[in-house]
Amino acid sequence: MPDPNPDETVEHYFSADPSVPFERESFTAELWGSSLTFETGAGVFSRGHLDHATAVLFQELDPPPQGQFLDLGCGYGVIGLALARAVPLANVTAVDVNERALLLANENARAAGLDPRFVACTPEQVPGNQVFDEIWSNPPIRIGKAALHELLLTWLPRLAPGGRMVMVVGKFLGADSLQRWLVEQGWPTERLASHKGFRVLETRRG
Repeated sequence: MPDPNPDETVEHYFSADPSVPFERESFTAELWGSSLTFETGAGVFSRGHLDHATAVLFQELDPPPQGQFLDLGCGYGVIGLALARAVPLANVTAVDVNERALLLANENARAAGLDPRFVACTPEQVPGNQVFDEIWSNPPIRIGKAALHELLLTWLPRLAPGGRMVMVVGKFLGADSLQRWLVEQGWPTERLASHKGFRVLETRRG
């Protein structure tokens, strides 16, 4: 189903200025048995609602028991904050290029009392030697295939040995071809689930 804010589908991938006043909208979602409230805003993906792809990810996967997590393309923090809430021993780094999304994600973490174990920042602010047990993502498919491939090949090597990346991708947005491409690049990738036109993919590091 199309995002109800089509005028923002391109804008939200870029660095909306967080210092400029913007229209805000909040919503509450039940994620893995916990209620979380998210402040969202203009210029940020999925303003005012939980997008369908991310909802499928939560429906099809259970939270892992522990770990160091990366929320890749975090937006206002839905996936990373759900992980921090559901996994008591989790530490979550969330990255995005949209400065306004990062502002909102960190605000949402503080409001939920999760800021000690959740931080949202730009990719450049992540220490170069930091590795992750798991990467979770609803990746920004609409940035284009070349940019998406570059994004994945930048972060997949940051997985710890035996780590995994899980992501949700629309079937009609190239999920199956992305899976084949990842395998060709030497990253074994399996389909964990298929639901409502979305694929949940798991990529493992040996």
